[in-house]
Amino acid sequence: MPKLKIKILKSPNHSKKKRKLSKIKYLIIHYTGMQSERVSIDRLLNKQHKVSCHYLISRNGNIIQMVNDDNVAWHAGKSMWKTVTNLNEDSIGIELVNKGHSLGYENFSKKQIKILIDLCLFLKKKYKINKLNILGHSDIAPLRKKDPGEKFPWFELSKRGIGKWNLNIEKKTRDLSMKKIRNLFFKNLYKIGYRYFHLKKPSLKDIFVIKAFQMRYLPTKVNGLIDENTLNISHYLANNSKN
Repeated sequence: MPKLKIKILKSPNHSKKKRKLSKIKYLIIHYTGMQSERVSIDRLLNKQHKVSCHYLISRNGNIIQMVNDDNVAWHAGKSMWKTVTNLNEDSIGIELVNKGHSLGYENFSKKQIKILIDLCLFLKKKYKINKLNILGHSDIAPLRKKDPGEKFPWFELSKRGIGKWNLNIEKKTRDLSMKKIRNLFFKNLYKIGYRYFHLKKPSLKDIFVIKAFQMRYLPTKVNGLIDENTLNISHYLANNSKN
């Protein structure tokens, strides 16, 4: 792995108390969702906004470290994954400069993704992070967030041992009622780690969770509907969650 060139630009927005490095179990990937890199940096440095990240990666592949790894950055907000709540405490937050869905969502640049992969591999090795614990903001906060979104190349990252992808899924057709399909799908999501839904009681908020799942694992069809392919992918991931 090439040596990473990291510029230091410290944000005041973090916990003052140091955390044990052994507590770091997750990498959370975000996009900035702002008009420019400069605007994004200004916001992350501003005390009034109370938001930050550990690392920011520009579109040309430059890395800026804004919070030390042993401090808790304020990047995840209200969040949940499996039994963990408030993932700020247990994670490193990585922001990618991108205008996001509200301002003109862009493809991530090749340089950006290459450097992100190098950084993730470095942090994954340094803190012994399980590849299944490398997540998007929308995975841990699906009711609020869309980042990094359907244009983020999870498949490319999975080839380098970062995250998981839906390979070799069994194409199974199930003659089930809509209720049973819904319950089976969310049972699979619960096993994978997603939260913010009731296992058996439908809600109008379900669509946000479905879309969060599709943005990551079925990015060409983000419609909030549990079709056969979406269900099969969830079943594969739920039953192959250890590799």
